[in-house]
Amino acid sequence: MRITIERSNLLKSLNHVHRVVERRNTIPILSNILLRADGQNLDMKATDLDLEVTEATPANVEQAGATTVPAHLLYDIVRKLPDGSEVLLATSTDGGSMTVQSGRSKFSLQCLPESDFPDLTAGTFSHTFKLKATDLKMLIDRTQFAISTEETRYYLNGIFFHTIESKGDLKLRAVATDGHRLARADVDAPSGSEGMPGIIIPRKTVGELQKLVDVPDAIVTVEVSDAKIRLSIGSIVMTSKLIDGTFPDYQRVIPTNNDKEMRVDCTTFAQAVDRVSTISSERGRAVKLALSDGQLLLTVNNPDSGSATEEVAVGYDTDAMEIGFNAKYLLDITAQLSGDEAIFLLADAGSPTLIRDTAGDDALYVLMPMRV
Repeated sequence: MRITIERSNLLKSLNHVHRVVERRNTIPILSNILLRADGQNLDMKATDLDLEVTEATPANVEQAGATTVPAHLLYDIVRKLPDGSEVLLATSTDGGSMTVQSGRSKFSLQCLPESDFPDLTAGTFSHTFKLKATDLKMLIDRTQFAISTEETRYYLNGIFFHTIESKGDLKLRAVATDGHRLARADVDAPSGSEGMPGIIIPRKTVGELQKLVDVPDAIVTVEVSDAKIRLSIGSIVMTSKLIDGTFPDYQRVIPTNNDKEMRVDCTTFAQAVDRVSTISSERGRAVKLALSDGQLLLTVNNPDSGSATEEVAVGYDTDAMEIGFNAKYLLDITAQLSGDEAIFLLADAGSPTLIRDTAGDDALYVLMPMRV
């Protein structure tokens, strides 16, 4: 294999692909990235056996061929090469090493044979549909913070995507929960998604996908089966195994008769919560919300360091009540709201609270209270 390629093109593709590779691997080939030069392109592939990303990038191919080289090492080398430079990639005659040359810099990397590289065979997909990257990004951004990190409840370690009828329209819905909070977001279901199986996309795939959908005006082709998902964005193709488990019936925990409504300016509220939570030794400590007519008093007490209070003007004209929440969870949710105001729908100090955005009803959040 012998090719020349612009550094910027090579770096951009490596940036998308190399992140899949775990830095510590017991299987040497999984530390490598597959490079295949053919026609006018250099194809790259990386995998961790659960997630696979491939990307094609234009290159001047003098001699076609394929090899695998250490992913993070190649990325670090290309990243440090000067802007605007051309990079020559050439394998030795025995295929045991690859030269990376640019200007006066020359590196030699150990190769492993292409035949050893695993292929995440996708099988057949039952449903295919197209989705705007902005819609997919919104679904992920609004929900991914609520993904559970508790490995024992592995079925919560991802985002649950499914189609559902809502107010007479078919919606594509994303839901994530860790048992303490729940995030739900909807977009109009694209043509072809009708009747798709409910799927749980793992946390790592969600994180990689979030970086790839940051392209305005892009269209994502989504292919789904019971066990795998494939997403194609331009020249990038991501294939991932799905979490094999049953997502709980989240509808049951969404309260429907919370009758106490509080409206508060989102930015003012978030800043006030952030300030009073400074006094707590951990961000997870409870902040108490004391509600009375038109007034909210935020309080944090820490036996070790003191206490803090702050008053915030709110729209509230029901019975006075007190309720406690995890300060970090409150800040995570308010960070997702795009409207000026947050709407809190409360029942009592021991029941889940519903939080909505004034910018639209495409997302809602449920937060479990804490004792204070």
